[in-house]
Amino acid sequence: MMKQLIGLLLVTVFAITGCGSAPSVPAISPAAPTIPASATARIDVTSYPSVQAPQVNENQLAGGYTVNLERAWREGKAVYADVCYSLPDASDWTIWDAHFEYGGQAVSEFSLSMLSTEAAAGAEPGRRCDELAFYVPPDADLSSAALTIESLGAPPGPGEYCSLYMPKIQQSLDERGVAITLTCGEVGGSMIMKIAGKPDGMTDEEAQQIVFSDEFYTVMGPWIFPISLGQ
Repeated sequence: MMKQLIGLLLVTVFAITGCGSAPSVPAISPAAPTIPASATARIDVTSYPSVQAPQVNENQLAGGYTVNLERAWREGKAVYADVCYSLPDASDWTIWDAHFEYGGQAVSEFSLSMLSTEAAAGAEPGRRCDELAFYVPPDADLSSAALTIESLGAPPGPGEYCSLYMPKIQQSLDERGVAITLTCGEVGGSMIMKIAGKPDGMTDEEAQQIVFSDEFYTVMGPWIFPISLGQ
């Protein structure tokens, strides 16, 4: 009887305790993360003002042709150079290959805009001026840099291989002892230069690479211009 009373009392106590409300737990809002100022730091291009190189109208002669660096300057993320050069003939010549060196780095990709062109007059060759632009980091050290114009080029237009370049290419092949013969034929209303004969041991691809090499429409330098544009 006593055990039954004790069991009844325990059940009553647990029932009363279970009916009570559970203690409330205060909600904790997560703190917003703190982002250090260095995480959003950027290079302020405006803090790098334009710098003009001291060299003005510097001429270099190579391969019988003169290239002139009129001016060079640094502006933000780019180095610009105005370059003029004498034209070998009446073809559409331009700067074919160039690079900009600084601090052990070499940038060979550049944009080009024509500034002016002058036709040949008597014994005076024609002349063209271009503006080159190379991308460089705005904090790059350009205190000891150099612009190299490696070659000038005049890619042949439609029909020009036959009218202008075939005699020169054939002469060069003959002087080298390369037994390739060239001819021109009409294809689709245009005169196209073709390979008429080649050595038996030479593949068509090898002959094409020799005949259509850019060496036949480029003038090789180099023309090198030291430039100092500060740190």
